[in-house]
Amino acid sequence: MEQPKHPDLNGKTAFITGGARRIGAEMARTLHKQGMNLVIHYRSSGHEARTLQEELHRQRADSVHLVGGELLEPGALSRLANEAKAAFGRMDVLVNNASTFYPTALGEITEAHWDDLMGTNLKAPLFLSQALAPALRQSEGCILNIVDIHALRPLKGYPVYCTAKAGLWMLTQSLARELGPRVRVNGIAPGAILWPEAEENAGTHEEMIQRTALKREGSPEDIATTALFLIRDARYITGQVIPVDGGRTTVQ
Repeated sequence: MEQPKHPDLNGKTAFITGGARRIGAEMARTLHKQGMNLVIHYRSSGHEARTLQEELHRQRADSVHLVGGELLEPGALSRLANEAKAAFGRMDVLVNNASTFYPTALGEITEAHWDDLMGTNLKAPLFLSQALAPALRQSEGCILNIVDIHALRPLKGYPVYCTAKAGLWMLTQSLARELGPRVRVNGIAPGAILWPEAEENAGTHEEMIQRTALKREGSPEDIATTALFLIRDARYITGQVIPVDGGRTTVQ
């Protein structure tokens, strides 16, 4: 029996926030390999963004457009959305990947912490989705939110971050209802994939890995291949968040 062919992503456009490094860059490479044009957003990683653009342009010329900016500056989200739409004249995929992550000890939380963590992890995905919804409806595209397993299993010492990601989980489900049937909205909840650069405690790192069912750390490629599945193949899936966590959420 002949297997159904994958839908063709060639010539379509994806906008990836925080796409210059780490998981964002790996998703960019994976989607670019499928023939997609990319709009890659960066905040402070301009050098990494230009290096990635040069790498991908060696494979296919003029296929990557860069947009820089702080997501929380007044007017930035509408500006970025408009520039992303204009880059290749269409919009097919929005990947809300940009995130801030740091501890906020109870008793020391400030309004600045709240505004920053809620802004990057929840406000920006909402307003970018809203701004790009008409273009995504026109292309019958999709939105992919990078959530976190700690949206449902809070990480001690990170109450504001976990709350923001819990909101992003619900936003994923809410937008699936609001934007269906023409736009699909899904999410990925990474587990032990890339250890945060600011966290260097090897003992804690190993402890987290041992709390997974697979007893090993995942890789950015694990997230990128799941993203490709949700974008390209999952034509009857919307409103879902898939944990990619080595079974961490199954281990008590």
